[in-house]
Amino acid sequence: MNIDLSGKTALVSASSAGIGLAIAAALAGTGAETIVNGRSKEAVDRAIGKIRETVPNAKLQGVAGDLGTRAGVDQFVKTVPGTDILVNNLGVFGPGDLFSSSDEDWERYFQINVMSGVRLTRAYLQGMMDRKWGRVVFLSSESGLNIPPDMLAYGFSKTAQLSIARGIAKFAAGTGVTVNSVLPGPTLSDGALEMVAEAARKEGMTPEQKLNEFVLATRGSSIIRRAASTEEVANMVVYACSMQASATTGAALRVDGGIVDTIA
Repeated sequence: MNIDLSGKTALVSASSAGIGLAIAAALAGTGAETIVNGRSKEAVDRAIGKIRETVPNAKLQGVAGDLGTRAGVDQFVKTVPGTDILVNNLGVFGPGDLFSSSDEDWERYFQINVMSGVRLTRAYLQGMMDRKWGRVVFLSSESGLNIPPDMLAYGFSKTAQLSIARGIAKFAAGTGVTVNSVLPGPTLSDGALEMVAEAARKEGMTPEQKLNEFVLATRGSSIIRRAASTEEVANMVVYACSMQASATTGAALRVDGGIVDTIA
């Protein structure tokens, strides 16, 4: 399958590292003019340099801004007034059960993981519908289906994304705009590797080994028996953004390694 997005613009929120960076690099490799976002200019510049190492002729634009706040999104949209492809990748995660998560924790997950995508989609969807073509992807998680009791607020935010994406897909029915969610499982992202780095050091393991051990210990239904790479997640996102995915909308596309134990 030859995915060619030449002539299209693609915005990936929080794309200066991790899964977002892998998605931005993959979209740039399809010929799309890709907008790289991070909270600081330094982080964005580093990301652009990394992408150019693998995609030397990439068409890239870097725009710094904190898209986890309404003010940040408002300012960002002034700089980037339109896009053909929107990947709502921005998100935070961490431990916290019902008793240990404060009201402030719940609000933080809601504002960053949920409202960032709502605000960006609200800003760009009308233009896509007017042009009769567009792609919106929300980066959810298998935790949105398998709600982890020790990451409750995070799991809630990922379930909310699934609901929102499905509703927006139905709102955009018949316009040529597709809206989907992609659900990674544990992934070898910068954030996940950093989370296990100290435990890995104490046990004489690499962070990659520790994360794979985590998968086996806590996600026993995993079929691939390991964490996914960021590139494997990016591949699914690029498909959802492609011309070839024109009949895929309102879907929850799992790239969880088979963790969610269902045939549907």
